[in-house]
Amino acid sequence: MNQALTGEAGARAAPAWGAVVSMTLGVFGLVTAEFLPASLLTPMAADLRISEGTAGQAVTATAIVGMVTSLLISAATRRVDRRLVLLGFSVLLIVSNLIVAFAPGLPLLLLGRVLLGMAIGGFWTMSAAVAMRLVPEALVPRALSMIFSGVSAATILAAPVGSYLGAIIGWRSVFLIAAALGLVVLAAQLATLPRMAPSGSTRLRTLVDVLARPGIGLGMLAALLVFTGHFAVFTYIRPFLETVTGVGINALSGILLGFGIANLVGTMLAGLLLERSLRLTLVAMPLLMSLLGLGLLALGGVPVAATAMVALWGLAFGAVPVAWSTWLTRTVPDQAESAGGLLVAAVQLAITLGAAVGGAIFDASGATGVFAASTLVLLLAVLTILGGVRLRPVAVAA
Repeated sequence: MNQALTGEAGARAAPAWGAVVSMTLGVFGLVTAEFLPASLLTPMAADLRISEGTAGQAVTATAIVGMVTSLLISAATRRVDRRLVLLGFSVLLIVSNLIVAFAPGLPLLLLGRVLLGMAIGGFWTMSAAVAMRLVPEALVPRALSMIFSGVSAATILAAPVGSYLGAIIGWRSVFLIAAALGLVVLAAQLATLPRMAPSGSTRLRTLVDVLARPGIGLGMLAALLVFTGHFAVFTYIRPFLETVTGVGINALSGILLGFGIANLVGTMLAGLLLERSLRLTLVAMPLLMSLLGLGLLALGGVPVAATAMVALWGLAFGAVPVAWSTWLTRTVPDQAESAGGLLVAAVQLAITLGAAVGGAIFDASGATGVFAASTLVLLLAVLTILGGVRLRPVAVAA
């Protein structure tokens, strides 16, 4: 029997927008907590009597656990109501922030961040599959754009607000506020999320089976290339702006704020673009980013031009996570959770590659070398998408 349009693809006849909003709040709470150490690293290290480099391992621990969780969570919870699983992630968010807020030393700090990594990896793995069950199929891109807008909002607010409040009330109080935000998220999800019975079919082998389907591996490779190209640029955007564009700290902050705002706008517009054409969006965004990479290499020394192109990059990338999440809901609707886990793992690997390989290139040829390499990677992603990324469900015989 053909199962391509059954199981996890069972969307509601009427959209549950309240539940979608509660998911967006969940994203905002999780990503805010993830980003807080970046803005509070110095006072955290001083208070805990550790180096800033050691304190930075709190971020590394979250990312590694998030990647592992993304691959295991669907199989581990295959018989649990998805509503309870999502509520569990919100509880982990609260507990994590409380542990960090009261941590007397590095071990408990890392424990708190490990719990957060579990919540983040699990939530992202299930986000697309849950969106499919909250709204009708035609509205899934719009729901995903709402959910991903929580990332952009957290990107804009977490670092500056965390740094500002940390200087006034202390870094531990900031994490207590993050725990309070988690309580708000939990209350909203308790009030709005419907029961979602598990399919009970996801096992560890399912990850291999999904990846082996025609075109899925190629799609994951294309997604990996797009995200790697982006994160290489994003990781080294500051040294590029400082050394090539020649801007000071105030202008740099303004340019990065513009990037964040444009990214939020791009995320919100993504739903409308995807309702028109998924293939066009998948191709156009990395193509635009590669052209902007070339533009930054040619005109990066002109502050006005660099500012505009960085903002356009943020706008283009805003649609990328939504587009790839929509792609997996349409191509693997019967195993959207497993496909989501593979996509999350690909993104985490892309972050690692973008920073590590980008760092080696940066040491060899500076920020311009990183931008040139990223442009080539993005163009390769475009060719991969055009060459064989499937956009239709893959039928699976029972």
